[in-house]
Amino acid sequence: MKAFKAEATEFTPKIYFDPDNLPFIIAGVSRPENANEFYEPVIDWLRLYKENPLIETDIDFQFDYFNTSSLKYFLIILSQFKEIVDSGKKVRISWYYDEEDDSMLEAGRNLEELSELNFKFRISE
Repeated sequence: MKAFKAEATEFTPKIYFDPDNLPFIIAGVSRPENANEFYEPVIDWLRLYKENPLIETDIDFQFDYFNTSSLKYFLIILSQFKEIVDSGKKVRISWYYDEEDDSMLEAGRNLEELSELNFKFRISE
C-alpha cells in the first residue's frame, strides 16, 4: 500500500502514514481553514488501510496545538484504529505532550476515553 504523506504547514500537521516505516505520525499544528478538506483524504487512506492492516500498528500524536474543528477528525481517525483493534490486530498509540502543557495532556486523556483505545502518554523531548 502506498504511503500517505502531508508536509506540515503553518496551519496543518505533518502526516506520515507508511506501513513500511512505523510509527505513523501526526505532528505539529492542526488548525486548517477547512478541516474536512484536509482530513478527508487521511480518513479515506485509513479506510483502505484497515482492510489489510499490519498485525501491529504504532501511531504517534505529537501536537503543538489543535483547534476544536480538528478534534472531530481526530475522533474519526481514532475510530478507524478502533476498528483495527476490534478485528484482532494491535494498535499502539503514543500521545506526546509538553511537560508543562496540562491542556494537551487532558485532551489526550479525553480522546483516549472517547475512542475506547489505550494511549501511552509521553513527555515531548
